[in-house]
Amino acid sequence: MHCVRCDGFMVADNLIDIRESSIPMWMKGWRCVSCGNIVDPLIQKHRMIQQSGATQLIERKTAVPRLRRVA
Repeated sequence: MHCVRCDGFMVADNLIDIRESSIPMWMKGWRCVSCGNIVDPLIQKHRMIQQSGATQLIERKTAVPRLRRVA
């Protein structure tokens, strides 16, 4: 696997998430040995959403129906 930033060599790595939860959470990911870029499953998911154009659908305001008042 090659890095998307520098085209360097990516190696499998065990990553720990200590900011998002009170309990440290381990996950598998990829780390570039040249620039240190990290890719994990969540990063890949967000990149796929951005590339598909789905963010445009998410950012659009949904139409809210107007309700009539009954007198």
